[in-house]
Amino acid sequence: MNTPNNVAEFKSEDAKEGEAGDVGGVAGKRLLSFFDRIERLEEEKSALSEDIKEIFAEAKSAGFEVKIMRRIMKLRKMEVEKRQEEDELINLYMAAIGME
Repeated sequence: MNTPNNVAEFKSEDAKEGEAGDVGGVAGKRLLSFFDRIERLEEEKSALSEDIKEIFAEAKSAGFEVKIMRRIMKLRKMEVEKRQEEDELINLYMAAIGME
């Protein structure tokens, strides 16, 4: 078996410079499309994160406590049973250390 000595030898002969091709059994164009899609979504995620920060800043300037809002958002995502179980454990632990 003839093993290439460098990366340039892996390039398919019909691939243009800078263009993805099949290399060592890996479909370059398909792999590149996955990276492109992920990078595009990461950019969208960053933009959404900035939007969320702006909303929290707006809420804070309106007098709301952002830390409490974040906590409530976490609780809203939980199932009722899971939230009740967590509340019971918190109360139990607080009682155990004399906070109740």
